[in-house]
Amino acid sequence: MSEKRMGRIEGELKRIISDIINYDLKNPNIKGLISVTGVALSNDLKYANVFVSIFDKKSENEKEIQDNVIKVLNKSKGYIRTQLAHKLTLRYTPELSFKLDNSIV
Repeated sequence: MSEKRMGRIEGELKRIISDIINYDLKNPNIKGLISVTGVALSNDLKYANVFVSIFDKKSENEKEIQDNVIKVLNKSKGYIRTQLAHKLTLRYTPELSFKLDNSIV
């Protein structure tokens, strides 16, 4: 697959997943501002690593909150993947794996 097409698909996944997390996902355990910073797709488009940055201004224990949010997102990945399938037209909807991105600290 061409790098240009892969980049467009990754950008679209990033935008849609960000919208789902910020507007559709209703979970009281998710605190702070969650930003999807990147998506890395496998060559066959079946697996995607989603990199998220979490910012909480009032946190005393920021590392614990970040770990908790990543855990909640990984538990909610079935719902996020279902919503992604409704909004994106691909042959396969990729399996999602959420990872913390600390590059924007």
